[in-house]
Amino acid sequence: MSIRKYQKVLAIPRVLPATFFMFVAGLPLTIMGLTLSLHVLNEMGGSYFDAGVVGTATALGFAVGSPLLGRMIDRHGLRPVVAVCGTLSTLAWILLPMVSYWFYVLLAFVAGLFTVPTGSLARQFVASLVPEDQRRPAYSLNMMLMELSFVIGPATGILLITTYSATATLAGIGLWRALSYVVLYVLNWPTRNVDEVAANPDRVRPKLRTWMSGRLLAVMFVSAGALFVLYGTELALIAVLRASDQLAFTGYVIAAMSIASIVGGYVHGIVHRSWSQMKLALAMSLLLLPVVFFDDVWWWLMLALLPTNLLCTPTLAAGSEAVAKLAPSSVRGEVMGLHDSAYRIGQTLSAPIVGFAIDSVSPAMGFVAAACGGIVLVGVGALCTLRISAPTRTA
Repeated sequence: MSIRKYQKVLAIPRVLPATFFMFVAGLPLTIMGLTLSLHVLNEMGGSYFDAGVVGTATALGFAVGSPLLGRMIDRHGLRPVVAVCGTLSTLAWILLPMVSYWFYVLLAFVAGLFTVPTGSLARQFVASLVPEDQRRPAYSLNMMLMELSFVIGPATGILLITTYSATATLAGIGLWRALSYVVLYVLNWPTRNVDEVAANPDRVRPKLRTWMSGRLLAVMFVSAGALFVLYGTELALIAVLRASDQLAFTGYVIAAMSIASIVGGYVHGIVHRSWSQMKLALAMSLLLLPVVFFDDVWWWLMLALLPTNLLCTPTLAAGSEAVAKLAPSSVRGEVMGLHDSAYRIGQTLSAPIVGFAIDSVSPAMGFVAAACGGIVLVGVGALCTLRISAPTRTA
């Protein structure tokens, strides 16, 4: 298949360095939760419940911080936010290994709250640098790299934690992020293009009712549904392989799932026309339902999971493309942050619901629970487009 569309996107000035840098800068975020939890378990002698509280605090910090920091970037520009929030986040990471448990929980929340959201910021750069008719391959590439980071990051994190310690890895994450903030401050890529700046030079924020349309709400619900499916699938996969004493094959299955997701994203980026985010998310959910019948042999399970994972990256890329199109430039950072929060909400909802299905019925029923959760959230998104009239867009 031709890669010409990707070549054209990467040939646009500043797109290649911005895309590569945001990929590298975001790698530590893929092991943040794992490292924080293992520090509690290993170095602090805490329980799994204690580690879960820390994970919740960090996720809550991210969910609250992403739209707030996005709004600050909309209002004040990139550099002031990177300078202030990057400093506070770095201080939190430096202090984390030195404090007692409850201060640790508080600092984990602060670290999440003030971490400049790499994912949503990368999508802002794409929206400002890439013309609208070329955003599909740009966002597909962005999501393919994100998928790749979740292959590289955890494996590297486990190696560092086992070779050194979770404490040393915490310090490494803080240092990596601090250096990333310095580079980001120096390079200062735009979050709005020239035409958008000229149309609103004073960064006047339009009222919420002028841009929070039914279509935008639908994108948020569908995005939450996609993450519900993805996180629930991983949880059910581990449960099934553990129950059948095949846990050693987990890495092979996850690697195949990631490759399928990247292949699907590549195809999504080069086709002339693709399905909408809602259709992709619904298909991804429906394709997960038959997996319940393939829980006996690990390689049958792997093959059964490939169709739904082929649609993973296309669904996420289509969501990013839709947000960039629907969000006025003057609130793009805030909307991208809300999109990040929608992802985290979907992930947070998935864990207890899929876990309940696994504990109450069977490990394989986790796949059904994940699929049904995705279908419900996609359905809510569809209702938003039907019942809430889209307001006039304000640039």
